[in-house]
Amino acid sequence: MSASRRDNRYFQQISLPGMEEGKTGYRGPAVCEIVGITYRQLDYWTTTKLVSPSVRDADGSGSQRLYSFEDIVRLRIIKRLLDTGVSLQRIRKAIEYVNDSGLDLKSITLLSDGDRVYAMDDQREILDVLASGQGVFAIAVEPLYSEIEAQILELEPEPATLAVQESSTVDEGRSQVS
Repeated sequence: MSASRRDNRYFQQISLPGMEEGKTGYRGPAVCEIVGITYRQLDYWTTTKLVSPSVRDADGSGSQRLYSFEDIVRLRIIKRLLDTGVSLQRIRKAIEYVNDSGLDLKSITLLSDGDRVYAMDDQREILDVLASGQGVFAIAVEPLYSEIEAQILELEPEPATLAVQESSTVDEGRSQVS
């Protein structure tokens, strides 16, 4: 493409609302397998707004939620905290804190003593917590990304928008007489 065409805004590819490349996500059963939870747990956590499917929410009977990679990481974190003995109520508060603080999940380390959850983004702060004699369990979030990326490569993401099925047309002009 020539420089004049490249600079001309009419020749540039511009994403129009509703026409941009569609998001892809993963269905509940595949998410449950990756995270290590039951579908019932996933449904409960979604219904109670602990997590929300960011690609597509269920829209009536028979529709499927689609979860993004970030959603899967968040679910794995919740599962690991539950495994350490942290109550779902405290996990909910910790997740709300992370969301409200604008912390990047990939760059923090979550710590738990089985009762409380701490978010640490500075190595020195982690040392201070450990020096106080408090036993903690740490979840470094960045390695979770790599772990889930390896598992998710085996899955085929699904488009967020449902494909419109062509229905067979019936000639309305004809009527059958018995």
